[in-house]
Amino acid sequence: MNSLTSALEKTRSYLGSSEALKSIERDPYWPKWNGPWWHMLLLHEMDLTAEIPAETMAKMVQVLKTHYLPVFPIKPEDITAGINPITNIACLCEVGCLYQVLFSYGIDVDEELPWMRPWFLRYQLPDGGLNCDEKAYAKAHSKSSIVSTLPCLEAVLFCRKRELSGEEIAFLDRGADYLIGQRLFRKISTGEVIDPSWMEIRFPRFYEYDFFRGYYFLAKWREISGKTIPEELVNEVKELVSQQLTDKGIILKRYNLFDTRSYNQKSDGSWSWGHASEFDLMKAVSFEGQVCPSLTRKWKEVGHAR
Repeated sequence: MNSLTSALEKTRSYLGSSEALKSIERDPYWPKWNGPWWHMLLLHEMDLTAEIPAETMAKMVQVLKTHYLPVFPIKPEDITAGINPITNIACLCEVGCLYQVLFSYGIDVDEELPWMRPWFLRYQLPDGGLNCDEKAYAKAHSKSSIVSTLPCLEAVLFCRKRELSGEEIAFLDRGADYLIGQRLFRKISTGEVIDPSWMEIRFPRFYEYDFFRGYYFLAKWREISGKTIPEELVNEVKELVSQQLTDKGIILKRYNLFDTRSYNQKSDGSWSWGHASEFDLMKAVSFEGQVCPSLTRKWKEVGHAR
């Protein structure tokens, strides 16, 4: 049994355990990176969403119905009494990822969690993006976050069983214009690269961003909308992809661990910051020289389009 097969079996076994169900009961998000949600999200990124045990998915849906404040609080008065600002408030990129995993599994998200999809449109800023920092919404000239924006755009575009509404089309158009204006990873004002790590294809992404994640959205939206992507942007994307593309597929350059800290529950039931705990499947799919099948498939979908 190779390391990937073994790691997959460990994740399947864990997600089907009573331990995982109890962890979701305690919190659907924390701890990083070894709580059930992170196993579920990684399976989704690997195109293995269907392998999440039905009981585990049902527990996640059940907990999500009551765990989070059903609004993104912009003002202090938006937070009701008894709300823990760390565990009971979901960020926009989290909701975007949750929506995608649940929808892909076959959950009727709009029926079960009707507050989710309206979030994306409600919290779009004038520049076309969104921001998980609530302070951005109080500024006269607010700026969006590309990291916060992408999961929300993906959720609206990729998760639908009906025709897009006029509001959703406008939402996606504005989001696409925002990404094009940023040239996927640059400051509009200077053209300077916002974060050099965004110029490298990484896996798993979870809530994080890289240029190819942004480009894949643009290319798929173009297929539906006819929207034009500037040729110089397409060429830059192809050049960046070529730096990691081999005959075997897209090759990763490193282990993609974002953060080593987590909010953990102690034995007495209280929560505190401490070390994050990784799991074997993360390590089995993310290391220098690893071929990434799921992202290779995505590049084959959009890499030759102009």
